[in-house]
Amino acid sequence: MDFIFEGFFEAYKLLVSGNAETYSAILATVKVSSGSIACSLLLGIPLGFCLGYFDFSGKKTLRTIVDTLMALPTVFIGLLVYAFITRRGPLGNFGLLFTLPGIGIGQTILALPIVIGLSATAVESMDQKLRITIMSMGANRRQLFLTSLWECRHGILAGAIAAYGRVMTEVGISMMVGGNIKWHTRTITTAIALETNKGQFGMGVALGLVLLAIAFCVNLSVSFLRRRY
Repeated sequence: MDFIFEGFFEAYKLLVSGNAETYSAILATVKVSSGSIACSLLLGIPLGFCLGYFDFSGKKTLRTIVDTLMALPTVFIGLLVYAFITRRGPLGNFGLLFTLPGIGIGQTILALPIVIGLSATAVESMDQKLRITIMSMGANRRQLFLTSLWECRHGILAGAIAAYGRVMTEVGISMMVGGNIKWHTRTITTAIALETNKGQFGMGVALGLVLLAIAFCVNLSVSFLRRRY
């Protein structure tokens, strides 16, 4: 058990001393995960709203596909993205392999079905009489969309948190697409895997604690927004 306590003590020293390698992985993780979740929310919320709000032919099939994609393995997404952005792939000329934007593409693909699926669920659970009430008050389509979106905001926030948690903790995409390059594309999760295998348990614990702290801050912010609005 001693090495566990020593690991936590070493983690404390690394974080307090501002260890450059540790904070490099933290910065890379925050940058790529924030960018990917922003893209997935911009695309996923409108798509999820349409999927949950409108009735159309093939809706059940499409919903089944979205629900299936929510459980996609990260290594499979990493493999597909790698195939597209490698030099022999169709997007090879953009130089995205082993870069943070390349990881961001994979993480956006990972988060997008989660945002779409949970946003659609939030819209479907909304009171069906609300639409009739809003329309009877003379609201136009834009006002109807915004009001309906506001009513199911808590469900959409829950979807965003779930997607952000999945993105923050994934390993496969970051390892395969980013290459785990020190000072460049090494993220918290890939650094934990690497440093633990090297016997650097303290570094792994330090990064794990940071991951927990980020998750706590995100949930705390969402709780504040719920109370505020």
